[in-house]
Amino acid sequence: MSHPAFATNNLAVITGAASGIGLAAARHFASLGMRVVLADLAGEKLEKAAAEVAALATAGTASVAAIATDVSRIDQIEALERTARERFGDVHVLMNNAGIQPGSAILGPLVAWEATLGVNLWSVINGSRVFASAMIAHGKPAVIINTGSKQGITTPPGDPAYNVSKAGVKVFTEALEHELRNTTGSQVHAHLLIPGFVYTGMTGGGRTEKPAGAWTSEQTVEFMMESLARGDFYILCPDNDVPRATDERRILWAAGDIVENRPPLSRWHPKYADAFKAFLEKNRD
Repeated sequence: MSHPAFATNNLAVITGAASGIGLAAARHFASLGMRVVLADLAGEKLEKAAAEVAALATAGTASVAAIATDVSRIDQIEALERTARERFGDVHVLMNNAGIQPGSAILGPLVAWEATLGVNLWSVINGSRVFASAMIAHGKPAVIINTGSKQGITTPPGDPAYNVSKAGVKVFTEALEHELRNTTGSQVHAHLLIPGFVYTGMTGGGRTEKPAGAWTSEQTVEFMMESLARGDFYILCPDNDVPRATDERRILWAAGDIVENRPPLSRWHPKYADAFKAFLEKNRD
């Protein structure tokens, strides 16, 4: 059984669709008989991705479109929404998936912070706000899927701008779902995709082969679809290295920093190393 939004001839719009999880989702949606709009930066990569997806689509190029979009700009998101609806009609699936990770430091260059927040956070906020009204108005089952990260929950040291952006996606998507489920007549629901270690161009680090511990983008999309069919809001993906039980313990420890009045990021504090290790091992199968 699948979520009713993923029906034949329904329309999915995906940002960051030229590669990675976005492209895997576009291919999967096309294989279901859906119409698909791929949004990403202009260029050969986007055109090639659209051709791959069209090859899987029942109606070929007639049901697939590539729309060049800089998601950090709200005017281009507005143009994406307008163009998608003019060409294909109502949107049933919006996947705000575009993301970058140029690296950052607390006192590092501002440009890295601005770029990361612009793509990873503001595109999710703007995309959801721009698309949601018409998705509610058409009155049919629909979903908004926002791609977050475990780094936005446990916030490990090393890339604060990325962590801030993904923490913002989590909080925004929680508020979005609360708003949608309390909107009279709305059949739209929001979901937070939380990938594990996925081998993509962004995470590959120049490697040409998938590390054993990583999932493929296709595995992540399959897990996402199963979670959506169950109605899960938090789509917490494991990978080949980290099972769900470990993720749960890490998340609980992070929340415990507040409850127990520990130093922030105590998981990486030498004083708490042994306590965290014992906590992680507790109740492990």
